[in-house]
Amino acid sequence: MRKFITLAIAALLAVVAFQPNPAAAAPVSQWRSLWVDAFNPGLSSPQQIAQVVADAKAANVNTLLVQSVRRFDCFCTKSTYPRSSTIATPVPFDPLAEVIRQAHAAGLRVHAWFNVGTLWNSTTPPADPAHVYNTHGPSATGANRWLDKRYDGGELSGSNSYVDLANPAAVDYIVAGANSIVRNYDVDGINLDYIRYPDRTGTIAGNDWGYSATSLQRFRAATGRTDTPLPSDQQFSQWRRDQVTNVVRRISQTVAAADTSVVLSVNAISYGDGPSATLSWQASAPYAAVLQDWYGWTKAKLIDAVVLMNYKRQHDAAQAAMFTSWNQFLVRVRNETGRHMISGAALYLNTIPNSVRQAQAVTSLGLGWSGFSYANTSQAAAASTSLTVKAEQRRQTFAALKASVFTAPASVPAMPWKTPVDVYSTPGYHQVNGREWRTTCEPYSQTIRCRTDIWATAVTYTGGRYVKTNTWVFNNLTYLPYMTRAQWGSNPLANDSGGKVFYSGGRQWKTECDTATTGYGGCRSYILSLGVVHAVRNPDGTWRYYRADTWVFNNMVRFKL
Repeated sequence: MRKFITLAIAALLAVVAFQPNPAAAAPVSQWRSLWVDAFNPGLSSPQQIAQVVADAKAANVNTLLVQSVRRFDCFCTKSTYPRSSTIATPVPFDPLAEVIRQAHAAGLRVHAWFNVGTLWNSTTPPADPAHVYNTHGPSATGANRWLDKRYDGGELSGSNSYVDLANPAAVDYIVAGANSIVRNYDVDGINLDYIRYPDRTGTIAGNDWGYSATSLQRFRAATGRTDTPLPSDQQFSQWRRDQVTNVVRRISQTVAAADTSVVLSVNAISYGDGPSATLSWQASAPYAAVLQDWYGWTKAKLIDAVVLMNYKRQHDAAQAAMFTSWNQFLVRVRNETGRHMISGAALYLNTIPNSVRQAQAVTSLGLGWSGFSYANTSQAAAASTSLTVKAEQRRQTFAALKASVFTAPASVPAMPWKTPVDVYSTPGYHQVNGREWRTTCEPYSQTIRCRTDIWATAVTYTGGRYVKTNTWVFNNLTYLPYMTRAQWGSNPLANDSGGKVFYSGGRQWKTECDTATTGYGGCRSYILSLGVVHAVRNPDGTWRYYRADTWVFNNMVRFKL
């Protein structure tokens, strides 16, 4: 991705009629973004995009969250999702490519805003026959029917339909879509939205979505249960929560494999009050009501940033208190995980002075800020159908923010964890080559020994059947280069066994040194593991398994040269 140098420019602007608080010195770096949606003017022509970029620069914003994937269509042309039929300018115009071109030229970053679970919003099918609604929607059956379903059997919320995030084929399609955008566009980030289960629509306790035939079949296979669980069932709720996390994990791995510099963020739910001394995260609405464990994703290092949809009315005392409680929780998560926390304000629900007050509160805590949305930057703008009124409200909002909060340009804060590391010698959690790694190190003789685990799908033979589990799996031990070859002496881990087997701890071992595999100055040891499960994919896409004794890589020694 491009690296930008932002020049500090002093500015003096007339603002709307209210007395701002004294402006503090602008920070060196601070996340400041705007959501730019694809349902309003802004992305449908090069001229509209030029205005978006100019307005963002006028507000001293440094990042645009540009809606790309909406309802399984894309405001782009080089994605596995079909091109949206609502783009006003015909091909070869590519909205995402044009935003990137203009925004990068102006020193702005561009994140592709990516709706994950929203399928369609009408009972009239999309015109494009390749749209998922037409190929895997109401006309499809069995596992090919990707629609999410409620406990009562319904598949719509109003006219909105959703994809079942527990359907493996649907998840494959979503992950491929994210991959296509990262590989085909010079985006600075992927911003996931609707990465959760839909809001509850019935009166029964618990989230009542996730009842497709595929979902229930997989849940029963995973748990051994045969019943249909209630929405409030804790085991089923956790299983569904895990399905959402699986999507995040797979997108995280895919993005990292394509480009390690691309930032992955989520638009996080903030219903009700934020967690506190009297409200646990597990009791909060994101976790309990929509099964979105975004706090857990930050702790697991699956995402780089949380863009909290902290949409509250400042003039309502109860909502203002909620706004504050969630900001306080963001500070706690930032301090605990080191990930970037951004509080997203609902400009469209507030007056301009109240939006300024919310932005001041957010930035005073050292949090990033995002505004929803570019199209409607105030209550007055949202209430009007006039594009002229909306444009004037936008001008006034951005002038007020610049005068009182974003008084000078700022760069986007660095993310040190994005720098590649040696997973075998660096303690901590890492994402490298699209995989997740976890390393711990300890003193060993005169050197350091590191154990590295990898997140993987493990298949075990248990109770007469093969069971698949996503878990941390041992990868290898690494002895760091603090001892010379002479210091290792006759230790069999540091001497080539010439293809011969030696015994240690009742097990069979082999060691090779200074080969093409180990490189000069190193050795690798292998152990004969009994009954290792092997997987073979059948022509129909299913899997079969068998067990066999197998030589497995166990450890490597790096010599001090």
